[in-house]
Amino acid sequence: MSRVLEQARKISIPSAREQEEKRKVAEMLLARVGSEAAKHPEVASVELGGSYAKGTWLRSQMDFDIFIKIKAETGEKAFEEVGKGIGFASMKKFNPRVRYSEHPYVEAEVGGTKVNVVPCYDVMHGQWKSAADRSSFHTKFILETFDDAKKNEVRLLKKFLKGVGIYGAEIAKEGFGGYVAEVLIYNYGTFLEVLRAASNFSQHQVIGSPTKKFETPLVLIDPIDSNRNLGTAISAQNVAKLILAARSFLNKESLGFFSGRPARPNAKNLKNTLVVRFNYKWRSPDIIWGQIKRGTTSLAGQLELGGFEVIRKSSVTDEKSEAAMIFLLKSPAIEKFAIKSGPDVYRKSDSESFVSKNSKNTMTWVGEDARIFSMQDRQFYDAKKFLENLLRKKLQHAGVPSGIIPDIRRGFRVFSGNGPASKSIKKALAEVTSTDGLVFGTAK
Repeated sequence: MSRVLEQARKISIPSAREQEEKRKVAEMLLARVGSEAAKHPEVASVELGGSYAKGTWLRSQMDFDIFIKIKAETGEKAFEEVGKGIGFASMKKFNPRVRYSEHPYVEAEVGGTKVNVVPCYDVMHGQWKSAADRSSFHTKFILETFDDAKKNEVRLLKKFLKGVGIYGAEIAKEGFGGYVAEVLIYNYGTFLEVLRAASNFSQHQVIGSPTKKFETPLVLIDPIDSNRNLGTAISAQNVAKLILAARSFLNKESLGFFSGRPARPNAKNLKNTLVVRFNYKWRSPDIIWGQIKRGTTSLAGQLELGGFEVIRKSSVTDEKSEAAMIFLLKSPAIEKFAIKSGPDVYRKSDSESFVSKNSKNTMTWVGEDARIFSMQDRQFYDAKKFLENLLRKKLQHAGVPSGIIPDIRRGFRVFSGNGPASKSIKKALAEVTSTDGLVFGTAK
């Protein structure tokens, strides 16, 4: 085994002491949830799930997932009410809050560890009624299939994915989740074999045996459900990052791939970056992330229509009250005029229409190829002023999700990337203005 992998295992595999500490907490939490669940006849059982139950959790980095298995005949309204009721009652000492996926669930924090109390239906294999129903089958599958060595290979892969910034299936990341890492090890056997395979992935790479055709950048079939493509939640960008990072690591091993290397902003690019920052009324992170990502895409399109070339874009939130949309531009200032290209003069109707619409422009002329051109003064040639006007006067028609329109209307600020900003925005700015040294093999 290489020295780098030995070191990576030390920072990935929990110590015996940590495992014993977590075991005690898990027993306490399971007892609390079980005690509350016993008060509800709709509940069939309560069980631990996720990476803790499967034994694939990372050192100093784990969540407890506790599943409330509710009888299949329970209606959806009662299903949600029972799940939330048990979650809040059992976690009342730990500041519980509701979170949303397909169905609401309860999240709390116990001694620095996140706890998710999630309702699911108690169903037979394949008779899924909610997305969470597969979870207990995932746990059983891993426990029956993996020995301790395989579980530690999963830990190496998770640590690698985390180190290069592509770990997590949530909408904020659109990356490789814990179960995806487990399924990759199931298919390829070891961490290094996953990287060797990934370094040669083809477009729409298929892993597993699908029962139908999928068009995602990576097709990864759930071993317990051949109709389910785990690659649906993974963005094309993150698939590409895995391919490049795998090639970089195989070319030159480094512990940095596991520990991570913070990005350093490029000062020149910061000057060409604009940030739209606003505060929002708290909502589930999955909801606000979806809204600001769609908003960022919409504003990038508006900037392009306004003549500003967007090189990269990003979204960020502290998941409490602050959100921002970030744009790296070719230049924050463009020419004060725009050239419009029209039809050639031989297309009578089209050319007459073009001349009529552009007759009041600064200048109109015939080019050497017999096409008609027109020069038009731009209303905005400064991107900051363009965005400020758009958000103040045309927000309703800018394509921004309706959910964040009230937040933006309460107040926003547009500022340059080299201006003062919060820690989360500075981190996003560093990433959007710099080269990822781990992915491209340039990290020192």
